Amino acid sequence: MKVKDGIIGLIVGDALGVPVEFKSRDELEKNPVTEMKSYGTYSQPAGTWSDDSSMTIATMTSIINKKGIDYDNIMNEFCQWSHHDKHTNSDDGCFDIGNATSKALNKFNSGTPALECGGLGEWDYGNGSLMRILPLAFIPDIDYETIGNISGLTHAHKRVKIACILYIEIAKSMLANKNLSIDEHISNANEKIKEYYKDSKSLESFKNIFDNYCPEEHYGRAHAIYTLESVLHCLRNTDNYKDAVLKAVNMGHDTDTTAAICGGLAGIYYGFDSIPIDWIEQINRIDEVLSLCEKYEAFCDES
Repeated sequence: MKVKDGIIGLIVGDALGVPVEFKSRDELEKNPVTEMKSYGTYSQPAGTWSDDSSMTIATMTSIINKKGIDYDNIMNEFCQWSHHDKHTNSDDGCFDIGNATSKALNKFNSGTPALECGGLGEWDYGNGSLMRILPLAFIPDIDYETIGNISGLTHAHKRVKIACILYIEIAKSMLANKNLSIDEHISNANEKIKEYYKDSKSLESFKNIFDNYCPEEHYGRAHAIYTLESVLHCLRNTDNYKDAVLKAVNMGHDTDTTAAICGGLAGIYYGFDSIPIDWIEQINRIDEVLSLCEKYEAFCDES
């Protein structure tokens, strides 16, 4: 099941990173993550997912329930998570939420239209939409405007939208062409983005990605483009799911999100069976997620 490959890959990566979020790369070089850990940053049991997975699950739930994209309903599901602890597997409910996401949800609750809630400022470059955008890769013929709109519910800056679209293009290439290498998938997606946005100055921010380069000072950072640079670096420099997500976690800083985004692509590329079973079994409520993946794949197949 294609959906299961990517979504479980994302959730497992997220859970691996939760206990060490905000730790520096130097700290993790001395004591690297090699398996699921408990407690740590948020004092959560091993296998607890964070906002990355909760918002991904919320997106899938909305699309299944509404039989398609309904921006208001997606925002409602996000609010059900942030205010009422839905879509989490922690006894503490919503324990982690980004500033930009929180602001957008507060705007929505105050009556702002869904597509006007996301931040547009020069500092609104966070990875809070990139971390939850993967479900769109499984929808046939999803268009760039829709991907950008769903990013824009919380993160509306053009560069963040392009980062989300590029990520989805990589995932779609992996889904459609099983015989290509990771470099070829990334190259295919890069060429589509460069052509589509050829007249946009925003492409200048993607130079490192187009050049297959990630500066060490960008490793694991929460800036959407830096996160994508980090993820692609991890994928290019490993040859299996486990090593890819561990490399992502051990970059430090925004460990859960880097590993979740990396895990989504690594799960699609290497397949569900490549994800260590003992990691999967430690995820609380994993059976519910697998059921959701099955329903979501059925919706995508019918679309």
